[in-house]
Amino acid sequence: MSAPSVPVIRQSAGAGAARAAARRSGQKGAGANRRPRWLTYSILTVVLLVAVYPLYYSFLIASSTKEDVARHPIPSLIPGSHLWENMLKVVTSDIGFWAALRNSFVVSVVTAVSVVLFSTLAGYSFAKLRFRGRGPLLVFVIATTAIPTQLGVVPLFLVMKQLHLIGKLPAVILPALVTAFGVFWMTQYLEGALPYELIEAARVDGASMIRTFWSVALPAARPAATMLGLFTFVANWTNYFWPLVVLGAVPGKTTLPVALKMLQAHYYADYSQVMAGVFVSVLPLLVLFIVAGRQLVSGIMQGAVKG
Repeated sequence: MSAPSVPVIRQSAGAGAARAAARRSGQKGAGANRRPRWLTYSILTVVLLVAVYPLYYSFLIASSTKEDVARHPIPSLIPGSHLWENMLKVVTSDIGFWAALRNSFVVSVVTAVSVVLFSTLAGYSFAKLRFRGRGPLLVFVIATTAIPTQLGVVPLFLVMKQLHLIGKLPAVILPALVTAFGVFWMTQYLEGALPYELIEAARVDGASMIRTFWSVALPAARPAATMLGLFTFVANWTNYFWPLVVLGAVPGKTTLPVALKMLQAHYYADYSQVMAGVFVSVLPLLVLFIVAGRQLVSGIMQGAVKG
């Protein structure tokens, strides 16, 4: 009779007995019981510092004066005392900061909700429904991701002009209501996360197609939908190219990234003020990740549990 495995010992006798059994069998540090070594933590620390440094650099510049930036392009690691002053200059400047902030918030929220809803609908259809042309249609949707964004600017601009939407927020929102990546993402996730038995049970109970999607598919897709919504919000919050094309650099009518660009004059740029604007624009994203980060990880862990 073979000896019980480490997972069996963990369930029956506890974690301590499982670790002792792993040491005896030479399995310490293998599989799911392996703990990260110092090398793993060192690599993660370096990656974290590289990722955080650009934000901290903008914070250092934003807390300095334009004279300090001119004398020392590479500032010291100690922040200055002019951050609040520079931030006040940004929000009270003639770029229409508050209107741009409102426009960016509206665009990001509407597109995030729309992309999650429509992508989950399409993903559910491609993953769990059987209809003629499903495979080629999915391939066509995925293939559209290979088309550069700049290639569609001219025809998209002409369409918005025909709809009389140039200079209006719907011109920014409409092209981003659904994305090919979102459809592919939700299709791949629902293919494995949503068993056919749940759909069949809902249909046996008399649920319609929409009711089955709303009560069965959408809750099952919550982890992937949360990630998709978060990434879509960030992408539209930082989008610069299309809002500049369709809205123009008009104070009070454009989005936040385009408005911050107007802080730079034609021949001179106060980089302390520009970086203060960048820092202010990043703050909502930091708050979003702090608030939604725990729920995001929790949703991913729940979606990874079978049963």
